[in-house]
Amino acid sequence: MKDQSLGDKNAIEAQAQQIVSFDSTQLVKTAEMLDEDLYWSIIDKSLKNTNNQEQQEQFLIKEISKLTPKQMIGFRLRTDKLLYDTYNAEMWCAGYIMNGGCSDDGFEYFRNWVISRGKDTYLKAKQNPDNLITQVREDVEYYEFESFWYVALEAFRQKTGENLYDYIDNDHFTTKEGNYPQFKFTWKEEDPESMKKICPRLFEKFEHN
Repeated sequence: MKDQSLGDKNAIEAQAQQIVSFDSTQLVKTAEMLDEDLYWSIIDKSLKNTNNQEQQEQFLIKEISKLTPKQMIGFRLRTDKLLYDTYNAEMWCAGYIMNGGCSDDGFEYFRNWVISRGKDTYLKAKQNPDNLITQVREDVEYYEFESFWYVALEAFRQKTGENLYDYIDNDHFTTKEGNYPQFKFTWKEEDPESMKKICPRLFEKFEHN
């Protein structure tokens, strides 16, 4: 126990020293997203090196911490853009089926989970949400990943001691929550057939479980 406590103390001191020695002049507001290839490479690397969401979350924080502050902000902005691009009725239908319901917040966490599964899964789901059938696992209760949304914020806080939100140029970054496009639902929860029409494989899988 003594050695463990000493290790924890040293880690805290090292983190504090990192924040103190950080050049605050690097911190400027930005609306620039992280390079998409770099973004996906970080996520794909996290999938190859972890076995669950808790491990993936910590791995991502560690990897994002290696980026510059501007890139860390860009990681969050890229995530928000990917969320924006999948804000539609069909994706919401998939989330509703897979999670047995899907609130506004739940839809955010569902799409964060979709992103966290990597580029190939995201793009195929964006094309047709029913393709998420390939990600169904018997040991998964809910297909959500709320904390994925905040990995860049935690990495930024650890490295700079600052709140990442304070350095987003909101005047120029518009593809985000709060600016989502309006759409009409193409399905109704009281009309299962309308959901089955959009995501037939997912509907078949989850209706029979």
